[in-house]
Amino acid sequence: MSPVRNPRPSKRTPSPQTWSNRTGKSSTDPQIRLLIADDHEVVRQGLAAMVTGQPDMRVVAEAPHGRLAVQLWQQHRPDVSLLDLRMPEMDGMGVLLEIRRQDASARAIMLTTFDCDEDIYRAVREGAKAYLLKDASRDELLACIRKVAAGETYFPPAIVAKLATRMSGGELTGRELEVLTLLAKGRSNKEIGGSLFISETTVKSHVKSLFAKLQVLSRTEAIAVATRRGLIRF
Repeated sequence: MSPVRNPRPSKRTPSPQTWSNRTGKSSTDPQIRLLIADDHEVVRQGLAAMVTGQPDMRVVAEAPHGRLAVQLWQQHRPDVSLLDLRMPEMDGMGVLLEIRRQDASARAIMLTTFDCDEDIYRAVREGAKAYLLKDASRDELLACIRKVAAGETYFPPAIVAKLATRMSGGELTGRELEVLTLLAKGRSNKEIGGSLFISETTVKSHVKSLFAKLQVLSRTEAIAVATRRGLIRF
């Protein structure tokens, strides 16, 4: 009888600490892995120090601008990304769009000083899981991170109220936004028509439509509302 050969060794079972190529996170990792993107070093350091003291959280990457934030997100695939709205090279909204283009399940919190209706609306529309102002308390921020990591959303009452206000009006068209921008520069209907190569009658029609959508009665009021909502910036 020929000797019995030892069976071929089975493939090595991955260690529990092996990272997933898709998510960058081990299923056994108990901590929420965070990316912090903010162009102010003091803010990044403060957020990192706050998170580091939590047993269920850790910072895996920090970025001072949007393009690096995207690169670091691709490298680390964090559970939650904290994104400043205004950053050089690529703003927080651009980062949100890019990471969700690559992974629709990416979870991001917009953490900003800006609470314009339009910024909030765009963030929600593009898939942000939370919108929080930087004057939020430490406990509120930590609770927000945990909720988002658990698959929930978090929008404080004041943010919800602004979102409701924004959604009560109609969406401005691209042409209406162009007319509104020129209105804010003090251009007359005739001048706007010349700039956009449309008739003065058509300009008047656009102005009437955007007045209705913004729920205003004058140019001055339209500019004030549009500025507050973040539709135009000076």
